[in-house]
Amino acid sequence: MEVEREPSEEPPPTMMEEVEAEAIPVAKEPPRIHRLDQSVVNRIAAGEVIQRPVSAVKELVENSLDAHSTSINVVVKDGGLKLIQVSDDGHGIRYEDLPILCERHTTSKLSEFEDLQSIKSMGFRGEALASMTYVGHVTVTTITAGQLHGYRVSYRDGVMEHEPKACAAVKGTQIMIENLFYNMTARRKTLQNSADDYPKIVDLLSRFAIHHINVNFSCRKHGAARADVHTVATSSRLDAIRSVFGVSVARNLMKIEAADDDVSRSVFEMDGFISNSNYIAKKTTMVLFINDRLVECTALKRAIEIVYAATLPKASKPFIYMSIVLPSEHVDVNIHPPSERILYIYLQVSLLNQEAIVEKIQSAFESKLRNSNEERTFQEQRQRRKIENLRISLRPSKIPVHKIVRTDSQDPAGRLHAYLQVKPQSHLGKESDLTVVRSSVRQRRNPKETADLTSIQELVSEIEGNSHSGLQDIIKYCTYIGMADDVFALLQHNTHLYLVNVVNLSKELMYQQVLCRFAHFNAIQISNPVPLKELIMLALKEEDLDQQCDENDDLKEKIAEMNMELLKQKSEMLNEYFSLSIDLDGNLSRLPVVLDQYTPDMDRVPEFILCLGNDIDWENEKSCFQGISSALANFYALHPPTLPNPSGDNFQFYKKRQSSRNPQDEGNSSNSLVDVVIEEEIDHELLAEAENAWAQREWSIQHVLFPAVRLFFKPPTSMATDGTFVQVASLEKLYKIFERC
Repeated sequence: MEVEREPSEEPPPTMMEEVEAEAIPVAKEPPRIHRLDQSVVNRIAAGEVIQRPVSAVKELVENSLDAHSTSINVVVKDGGLKLIQVSDDGHGIRYEDLPILCERHTTSKLSEFEDLQSIKSMGFRGEALASMTYVGHVTVTTITAGQLHGYRVSYRDGVMEHEPKACAAVKGTQIMIENLFYNMTARRKTLQNSADDYPKIVDLLSRFAIHHINVNFSCRKHGAARADVHTVATSSRLDAIRSVFGVSVARNLMKIEAADDDVSRSVFEMDGFISNSNYIAKKTTMVLFINDRLVECTALKRAIEIVYAATLPKASKPFIYMSIVLPSEHVDVNIHPPSERILYIYLQVSLLNQEAIVEKIQSAFESKLRNSNEERTFQEQRQRRKIENLRISLRPSKIPVHKIVRTDSQDPAGRLHAYLQVKPQSHLGKESDLTVVRSSVRQRRNPKETADLTSIQELVSEIEGNSHSGLQDIIKYCTYIGMADDVFALLQHNTHLYLVNVVNLSKELMYQQVLCRFAHFNAIQISNPVPLKELIMLALKEEDLDQQCDENDDLKEKIAEMNMELLKQKSEMLNEYFSLSIDLDGNLSRLPVVLDQYTPDMDRVPEFILCLGNDIDWENEKSCFQGISSALANFYALHPPTLPNPSGDNFQFYKKRQSSRNPQDEGNSSNSLVDVVIEEEIDHELLAEAENAWAQREWSIQHVLFPAVRLFFKPPTSMATDGTFVQVASLEKLYKIFERC
């Protein structure tokens, strides 16, 4: 039913009238300006400085380089969102600086604004670490030279969560960031693909590695046995490029240099390596450092690509590494993060200065490439042979069954454990600890700088000249199977099975390591220094067969006193060359680290000290160093623990027998023969100590000794005949036996 409208009623407003009504401004008060809370300011700033996990890695690596580190190791989990761990061997952080370490704008790089004109360090603002604490959980472990122990402290929102705690630490600093962007949901969701940022981190470390060739770099995923970046300090830039980017890149590089000293135009020096006309790639790789700072310069990159476009066939892209050195006052590094882009300023005319540098470098590239084209070589036949060989290799080859190798020598896990039910060891079960140890052992390299002593050089030459090439191949490509008994381990190499004497093997390895690390040892600090005299007395009493007789105590006292005085006289030499510290009171306070991540059996210290006092020829330099090295090797060798192995028949050692009458048999004459019950009580404390010692030894053999043997060991010829290596089985021979059956 329609309702008629009264004539006096106004018609409803049209759409146009509604729009005009909305357009009429309504008087409102202006919004009030208020000061943001400091935590909000810090979190906003943190999101700008740390944009991605790779940003955090870059800041931490640059801090390590500023600390004059010679080794930098990076571990990443889930693309850096779960874990970023950067460890270095730099100068460390002072204890008194830890409270303000992660506050904003705290730095050791400069104190006045004018210092920016001559600053040479990578970082200077003091914002990176602070920003990390606002978007992640940061833990710092550090130790400085001369400290007996390190300190560990956690940070959140720029402040310490607790007082620094004393802890064991190796030289330098380790910074660990966990749960990055845990409080930034949107940022974290965009970075959930962990495969996205890890390649960027690998690329970043690769670029640092080919520029800072005096630093060891390592980068790997958490839990991975192999590192994706692993470089060793070298004196050759080309060798560094070869180890990171491969032989195919390094063999097609040319050295390039350019310079300009015209003050009115530009002042710079440039050197680097660029690809020649034989290099083929689909993507430009340009690594640019300006005053040792990793940067990008779009104008320079575009100018170089123009030169190569007229040179390279099929739109192939070049490889470029350049290091440009400019006067500090000509570079403005105070650019808002990210700081990989640098602005060149010279007499406040940045554009002209940049154009002059780019033009000069472009001319150098043109000249170099023009000359290389005249000497261009072709490898057509070689490539064809490679293709033919590849086709042949792709054909399925029939390998006889008795020659198939079913194990991988690169797999460090023991095969025997897969068939045994082993009690879980809480202190050995952490995969993170295991991978850290593997990585550390693989990354360690012998110090190249040895003391300039002819005797040490002769001893090292004897080791190298007496090396057995066959055993070297077995050790390098063997697979650890497990322990056959207390002394022998099982190894597989190709189709052969070997028994290896672990004690002899470890003793020889330690001897070689002592000589290689001569005068370059890290140290194990003894918390409570031990008197040498007491140690020697303990060793003498252990050697004495008749311990009940006290007639020779005076003689032992004299021997201990003489040996202590002798070692005190030699303390300076022992400390300088072997990191064996003996104080003026005759106390042993420090021992050398012969093999990383391995601590010797301290029950053998008395025997070691007695050997130093009695068995060393202190008059002849070569004999002296050889004797001390042998004594250290015997001390550090992986001998069986003092307590018997609780597995097998030795378990009876840990049982206590007690006799008692059975109360149920009292008054029962028929059971008179069984009225005494023999109760066997197990000494659980002693048993646990023995199980721990044996498990720790086997773990060290598998995860420390054999990885180190693969890297460093040069087996002497005598080991082929003295029973250290014994072949016990061969797959080919076993098949012959089975065929007869």
